[in-house]
Amino acid sequence: MSIIDEIKSRARNIHLDLIGIRRHIHSNPELSFKEYETSAFIKKELDRIDVQYSEMAGTGIVALIKGKNPESKVVALRADIDALPIVEANDVPYKSQNTGVMHACGHDVHTTSMLGATQILNDLKENFEGSIKIIFQPGEEKLPGGATLMIKEGVLENPTPASIIGQHVMPFIPAGKVGFKSGMYMASADEIYMTIRGKGGHAAMPEHNIDPVLIASHIIVAVQQIVSRNASPKIPSVLSFGKVNADGATNVIPNEVKIEGTFRTLNEEWRARAHEKIKKLAQSLAEGMGGQCDIEIRKGYPFLKNHPEVTQRAKDSAIEYLGQENVLDLDIWMASEDFAWYSQQVDSCFYRLGTGNESKGIISGVHTPTFDIDESALEIGAGLMAWIAIRELTAL
Repeated sequence: MSIIDEIKSRARNIHLDLIGIRRHIHSNPELSFKEYETSAFIKKELDRIDVQYSEMAGTGIVALIKGKNPESKVVALRADIDALPIVEANDVPYKSQNTGVMHACGHDVHTTSMLGATQILNDLKENFEGSIKIIFQPGEEKLPGGATLMIKEGVLENPTPASIIGQHVMPFIPAGKVGFKSGMYMASADEIYMTIRGKGGHAAMPEHNIDPVLIASHIIVAVQQIVSRNASPKIPSVLSFGKVNADGATNVIPNEVKIEGTFRTLNEEWRARAHEKIKKLAQSLAEGMGGQCDIEIRKGYPFLKNHPEVTQRAKDSAIEYLGQENVLDLDIWMASEDFAWYSQQVDSCFYRLGTGNESKGIISGVHTPTFDIDESALEIGAGLMAWIAIRELTAL
């Protein structure tokens, strides 16, 4: 039996086990950097399949599967393990048991797939040259991102991988298919926090007030021109505000208004310039209207870039594993991912695992209370990642 057929067979044989693992993790989600039980469960599973590991970044775990000539070349695989502060609305047996916490971004799938790939690769380690580093990373959903802590503690050292592979669920791709995008793929993400200060009072006497609600409204509209009239049309950029808190009343103008938003782009030089422009415009506009604007821009994850050669090799491996018709070309995605920190240091490929099934009503997007997956994707999630890792070692 060829190694690709061996991987497919093993992925098929452990599929029911993977469903059980995923449902256990889904039922017991934990927030970023608090994944204590999740980490303990992963370590228990690694012990079960006889894979040695070490702890890192609090709840992070790293293992090394050594094939023949283990020091000759190294590839890394990464999965994230944290959940989101969302109340799950699904009525399923494996519904979250931790009220207000939910695996709404598919990290339970990533962790399960990685455990499956680890078992397959460990069973087949006499069939490949080199080593495969397995990374279970905490805190992807919260700044500064668990990747930064893992990197700081040496996850990309001793040994240093030549490339790193990650996968992420995509509910808008049907289960059974995967997607790839070479080059710039996902955006940087920064958080914007503004406090607009004025002078509150009775709404019927505006001449005695400095209205921070009006000032905030002008700022929200005005800063949009920074994207529309300052960014090159060739550079994707998004500036959005999702939270405005003006705690007044129908007849009460408050003393201050708080605004929160996000800025995303795919160019680091423009990113830095945009930060300065947003600050300058918001502050000067507030001052010009008699108020004051305190603004903080918290710099988040950088843009994620997929190395062309690594991505092409991973895509070719997926075609071999799934067939041409099940491998899609993707467009840029303005969401962000802290896998980007790895991509800034190591040749990387971050691809999408289809998890949707319209006929079963599994169509909700990530970060929603009704997100779920077609669990047939777990077999592909484990097997394909194992196959890509072995093929990548062969190419190095």
